[in-house]
Amino acid sequence: MEPTKKFHLCSIVTFRQGMALLLVAGLWSCSSLTTPSLKAGKFSIGSNVTLIQEIKPETDQEARIYVQGKVEKQVPLVNQWAYQINDSTGKIWVITNQPNLKEGQQVVIRGKVRYKSIPLADQEFGEVYIEEN
Repeated sequence: MEPTKKFHLCSIVTFRQGMALLLVAGLWSCSSLTTPSLKAGKFSIGSNVTLIQEIKPETDQEARIYVQGKVEKQVPLVNQWAYQINDSTGKIWVITNQPNLKEGQQVVIRGKVRYKSIPLADQEFGEVYIEEN
């Protein structure tokens, strides 16, 4: 009878360890992700994504942000590409080395906010954009 008790005790310990593992995994899955340079269709990072309408030229130039949206336009540059991303709150240009993004594709891009000043006839026509990194 004693081996049965030991087996029973081991089963309880294994059951408790399994339940603890499930609890930890469940809690971890509820936390927000911070995965670099995610570019997956219909994948949302959640609270880490910045709405395009909230991006301002004064944004910390060293901070990295995530933008998620649909590629609307693409322009080839010298050794780079520029893509216009729309997230339904606004549009922004993204400069990247990725040549394979297609118009209509949903993307998530991590980058730094940049501002290019374009003064013309005493007016400012500058543009905020994202430089992927």
